[in-house]
Amino acid sequence: MSLERINPEELSPARGFSHAVAASGSRLVFLAGQTALDPAGKVVGESLPEQFEVALANLLAALAAAGGAPADLARVTVYAVDVADYRAHAAELGGIWRRLAGRDYPAMAVIGVVRLWDEQALVELDGLAVLP
Repeated sequence: MSLERINPEELSPARGFSHAVAASGSRLVFLAGQTALDPAGKVVGESLPEQFEVALANLLAALAAAGGAPADLARVTVYAVDVADYRAHAAELGGIWRRLAGRDYPAMAVIGVVRLWDEQALVELDGLAVLP
């Protein structure tokens, strides 16, 4: 399995994401949306960074259970109820990402949404991984 991160010079610099990821491998893992739910199914964390950390940890736990690692992520979509708040915390969120998932960034998008399934949830992440 291999993931090739592609960041053409003619596009704006990719910081915290890759413009494209070419994948070759034998197993695709589709990761369901994860929010900041604890094992009891309760949303934890009051702030976006707190919830982002739990949601990312949940996504990575699902990936690990499927036999994958953060470097196997080809695509992640972030759904945020307040994109301005997300942008305001971008540096902190990037630090959380690097601490939990490293610097092999997948192709990513942040999408603003009116609300998520759980009203208290501020952010949700889903993804696609390619495993050997």
